Amino acid sequence: MLKRILAFLFVLVILAACAGLIWFNVFRDKMIGQFFANMQRPTVTVSTLVVEPQDWHPGIEAIGTIVARQGVDVASRAPGLVREIHFKANDKVEAGALLVQLDDAVEQADLIAAEANLARDQQALNRAEALAGRGVSSASVLDNARAALDASRSLLERVKAQLDLKQIRAPFSGTIGIPRIDLGQYLSAGAVIATLQDLDTMKVDFNVPEGQIKSIGLGQTIRLGLDAEHLDHTGEIIGVDPKADPNSRLVAVQAEVDNADYALRPGQFAAIRIELPIEKDLIALPQTAVVMSLYGSYVYAVREVEVEEDADGAPDAAKPEAGNDGEAGEKKLVARQVFVKTGRRYLGVIEVTEGLKPGDVIVTAGQNKLSIGTPVRIDNTIDPSTTSGLGGGES
Repeated sequence: MLKRILAFLFVLVILAACAGLIWFNVFRDKMIGQFFANMQRPTVTVSTLVVEPQDWHPGIEAIGTIVARQGVDVASRAPGLVREIHFKANDKVEAGALLVQLDDAVEQADLIAAEANLARDQQALNRAEALAGRGVSSASVLDNARAALDASRSLLERVKAQLDLKQIRAPFSGTIGIPRIDLGQYLSAGAVIATLQDLDTMKVDFNVPEGQIKSIGLGQTIRLGLDAEHLDHTGEIIGVDPKADPNSRLVAVQAEVDNADYALRPGQFAAIRIELPIEKDLIALPQTAVVMSLYGSYVYAVREVEVEEDADGAPDAAKPEAGNDGEAGEKKLVARQVFVKTGRRYLGVIEVTEGLKPGDVIVTAGQNKLSIGTPVRIDNTIDPSTTSGLGGGES
């Protein structure tokens, strides 16, 4: 009998413990739910801007290669020993300036002989003409004298041309490069002595898609730089290839750019932007303000709402419209998610075609801490975003 009583009491203790455990879990879940339901949402400090219509400067972006307006590797036209070098690296030389003198001793001797032969044949022709005038010389003697004089003149011009080949001169004005020769060095015909580049004005070769060729014309303004964010040089288009490459479907374009600061060098990479007519009254935002997601692009807009009361007269903090310290009837600023359609982009700025209107207040910094209905506080003293340099590539 005692054993049965003890067993019954044991079962009662076990049931009481289970009931207590169940009650504790239900009570805990209820209290946690009430805590989160009544937990006030913290206010997030953000930077904002007011949406306003702006001018959009559309353009066509491309990459190209810079070349000199005139540029050659100056080479020897005849073989010979280097006797004189008349330039140093980076000298500015004028067209026709003597750069290198090759040894021309043999040609100078030939010149003396050719001049002597010319003088002799000229005297022979003068005597033949005098005798023919007195009727004591035949016409054939006079013809032979004239032919001999012409041959001597031809030989003299040939020697002068050979002498000219021994002098290497600048074909145009420009900047000469590093000498690739030394005094006493033997040069073969075609040996390069240095490069000569006209750096005052540069050309840039680039390609554009065939579908955009209708927007390009001779004389059109371009901006150019060594990277896309620093287009410091201005030029104009001087040539458009009349056909597209059938393999790449690109059209070759050439532009001329002033290089007064000599910042551009032949062979450098170039970022190019062809300027198109300005478009008025478009909405554009810093790209930092637009969030990309699987569901589309959106921004956070700041809205002003009233703090509501619950049944006991306290501000309803459980609702997303309530702030964390507002009184009922006060105006509070909260974040709202607004989906937008975007268009062209350029230099950190993105065009918004749908979803916003002038006067909307958009969060530009701090949106990574936001969710729908988060209370916000605006502080624009520090704003990493920028709306300067608005523009866009043609889409």
